[in-house]
Amino acid sequence: MRGAEREAADPRGRGGGDTRGAGGWWRRKSSPAKVETYTRWSFHFFGLAEFAAVGVPFGSGVWQGPVLWLPLITVVHCTLSAVTASRALDWTRGRRPRPVRLMVAFALVTAAVAAVALWTAEHGPGGKEVDTAAGGVFGVVLIFAACVTTLGVRGWRQALAVVAGYAAAPGALALLLGAPGPAVLVSVAAVLLGGGFMATTSVFSVWLLDTVYRLDEARETRARLAVAEERLRFGRDLHDVMGRNLAVIALKSELAVQLARRGRPEAVEQMIEVQRIARESQREVRDVVRGYREADLGVELLGAQGVLTAAGIECEVRGEVGGLPSEVQSALGWVVRETTTNVLRHGNAGRCAVRVQVTDGKVVLTVENDGADGEDAKAGAGSAGAGSGLAGLAERLRKVGGTLEAGIAGNGVFRVVAEVPLVVKDPVVSEVLA
Repeated sequence: MRGAEREAADPRGRGGGDTRGAGGWWRRKSSPAKVETYTRWSFHFFGLAEFAAVGVPFGSGVWQGPVLWLPLITVVHCTLSAVTASRALDWTRGRRPRPVRLMVAFALVTAAVAAVALWTAEHGPGGKEVDTAAGGVFGVVLIFAACVTTLGVRGWRQALAVVAGYAAAPGALALLLGAPGPAVLVSVAAVLLGGGFMATTSVFSVWLLDTVYRLDEARETRARLAVAEERLRFGRDLHDVMGRNLAVIALKSELAVQLARRGRPEAVEQMIEVQRIARESQREVRDVVRGYREADLGVELLGAQGVLTAAGIECEVRGEVGGLPSEVQSALGWVVRETTTNVLRHGNAGRCAVRVQVTDGKVVLTVENDGADGEDAKAGAGSAGAGSGLAGLAERLRKVGGTLEAGIAGNGVFRVVAEVPLVVKDPVVSEVLA
């Protein structure tokens, strides 16, 4: 996939729609944020699933009279389970300290619910239905508690220790309360298997969430490194050009000073040479800057295809760029460079198509990528000024007689269309592009 860039074209004008409606909050999220939201609400759903499993016997008339409060305190356990899962996930993301006190309170509430369930099964009103329902509460509460608690620990060993503790401790308590040995073994095995499976799910979910965030950070780091590498290249080129010439200018200036102090006429010749070298340096610096700022369309297309493919985005390039004027290639090369950056930074593109067409005396460059929405269109539009984002591209193209349109074309496809005439009439186009 952390600002950016606004104002190029109205995405709603191309059928994008307003993201402030239903579901807009989801589309505005980045990919890692979407994964985190999904993970967080999955664990909240576990609390609802636990309550559903415990509350099923309500309709059968089992929970009545003095045993009615058992499912009621289980509701407290389900609520605390959701809160603990949320705080533990915040801890895994480094947003708050580990919720140790909350985890201890959650473990105590779990132990209390398990103990009450055992007492109800052994010393309650009796009846096979009551005993079965109380035993179900005992197992379900321990399994979901093991799942949630593993969110607050690190490593497989600690997670296994949590599951073993939630299985062994209640089993020992059941034996102390006089529960039959075979039934206790079955309950312990059920908690080990169910809790182990749920704990594995928890650990894997946290690992997946961390991996998604790290991949997103790695993508941003790669983009920053690419920019830094280009700046270093420019710095090296500028140093190579200016270093030698400045050294010569300093030497000849010093020589001219010495000759002038001695009244020698050669001092004038040395200063004329200094002027010549200074003008030559200016010309070489302009060439370096022009080479840095101008973009070759063919090179940019190959580079875009390579970068997008390396990022796991399928990229298709169609059309020939040979024979196009250098001014046209430079202008459209900038469009390819900027749109490639936007595809990498915004949206969740899986495919990108680039098409170059020559028709009616103009060159049309079309770039389409999927996985876009209205917010991505705004982010790619650019707001940092005339030199960045699609807004800067639109201004650059206008100066060579071209146009730029950008927006969502439907079905989550973001489209950029740039048109440049084959014959550039602006006599200072090279200076503008530089």
